Amino acid sequence: MIRVLFLCLGNICRSPMAEAVFRSMLEESGLDKHIEADSAGLGGWHVGEPPHQGTIDVLMKHSIRYDGIRSRQIGKSDLTDFDYIAAMDEDNVKGLSKLGTVGKTKVFRLLDLVEDSAVKDVPDPYYTGNFDEVYQLVAKGCATLLQKIVAEHQLANGQ
Repeated sequence: MIRVLFLCLGNICRSPMAEAVFRSMLEESGLDKHIEADSAGLGGWHVGEPPHQGTIDVLMKHSIRYDGIRSRQIGKSDLTDFDYIAAMDEDNVKGLSKLGTVGKTKVFRLLDLVEDSAVKDVPDPYYTGNFDEVYQLVAKGCATLLQKIVAEHQLANGQ
């Protein structure tokens, strides 16, 4: 099983949105039997909480399920348990490095994968309130990430 972790600061806005969007893409492509997604935050302020209402609203608007997603704080074992860690911004990447050695896990900003993206850090809608913009950025990043994983692991849709 290929494991993907989405990372942001508090795990209530950006990373749970990315987790839900990515899971939806996996289900649609039939790749959910080969790839799994999770999300976490650097901080533990919201542990156990559901996604922010703004995240829920934008996911519902796009008919994307978010059931089972609860905030959790990243742990040291995540650095080796996941194949990919997609951080939402550069501060998340730097914060992750303070936890220890990553090993073979590939760590990157989600939008680094989107070549034509004018921005590389997904803005935090907890502060900006712009959940629709974040959804658009996350959806592009997740689609590109899925293409990358399919190519790297030579997967075909549903196989």
